[in-house]
Amino acid sequence: MHGTPDGAADDGRPWELLDTTLRDGGYAVDFRFETEFVGELLTGLDRTPVRLVELGHGFGFEAERKGAPACSIDLKGWCELAAARLHSTAWGMFAQPEFSSLATLAALCADGMSFVRVGVEAHRVPEVLDYLSTSVELCERVYLNLMKTSDTPAGELAGFLKDIPAELAGVYVVDSNGSMLPADVERYVRAVAEVTGTVGFHGHDNLGMANANSLAAARAGASVVDATLDGLGRGAGNASIESLAGILAVQGEDRFGYQELARLAQLCRSTLDVVPEDRRMQVLGGVIGMHSGLFDFVEKTSAEFGLGEAAVMAEAVRIARYEAGRGEVGLAARSIAPKSRLATSATASATGPGQPAGGAR
Repeated sequence: MHGTPDGAADDGRPWELLDTTLRDGGYAVDFRFETEFVGELLTGLDRTPVRLVELGHGFGFEAERKGAPACSIDLKGWCELAAARLHSTAWGMFAQPEFSSLATLAALCADGMSFVRVGVEAHRVPEVLDYLSTSVELCERVYLNLMKTSDTPAGELAGFLKDIPAELAGVYVVDSNGSMLPADVERYVRAVAEVTGTVGFHGHDNLGMANANSLAAARAGASVVDATLDGLGRGAGNASIESLAGILAVQGEDRFGYQELARLAQLCRSTLDVVPEDRRMQVLGGVIGMHSGLFDFVEKTSAEFGLGEAAVMAEAVRIARYEAGRGEVGLAARSIAPKSRLATSATASATGPGQPAGGAR
């Protein structure tokens, strides 16, 4: 199935928009949403033709078990809000197998949740096949989100996906690093389409390409495209759902109610207290290909060794087999730091934090 820019697929089936403002957008407000605001937003979204809404903790339900800061609304609260405010719209949540339990998934589905998106890096998919197999028995629709998809070469995806359950609702290409360009998106979407019939796309906006990449994904055959109101989301944010709906309207097909979405986007902008992000680091991450979740550690490590963040990031990405983590960042800093810096760092580590290392520093 190959999508076209105006939103129609070659077989006549239009691609869908999934709103993830109340999930991915949670990162932008430190997971603090007021109940009244959420209710108003859900009511507004239910009035639009957008028929998929994701909500809950940004990291995934039960993220607190992994040490993540708690969301201001608990699971019961999210279920109650969705039941009260969404009458025409299906709602779902995000899950990560390392901390999101299958028993809780079953309970959420019993409370009205109709889809779940299971997030895992592509090269780790074989490790969570049992989780996926049970998920499709518990939930009406299960999507597999390939987190940090661009960290895995497109040609390797089929090998990692060959044993996924046939019952999955679809597989997502996820530009977590915000580093993809439209040609990259099309290549990855087509690679995933060779394995599964339904492909989704989730883009981040580090380089200002999230909207263009979303349209490229649809053109390449994606059936579901994620976006948020006002582009809210982790790091540099996501594709803007009101803009994507507006682009379709300019092309003569107002399928998603761009005027109401624009009103809701303004509600978000005027109501939410968004946590500032370091734009410099977001651009570096987009160009070099590193996830924003590592930025604080990169800055700390770079300062410790007296190095520039870009150099450390680039070396960490170079030596990583797939996605770079803290281990690669530390190794990168040690490998490119001058010997004098290494000696200073080693002495500081031996004497402990805040202790003088052989005199004035």
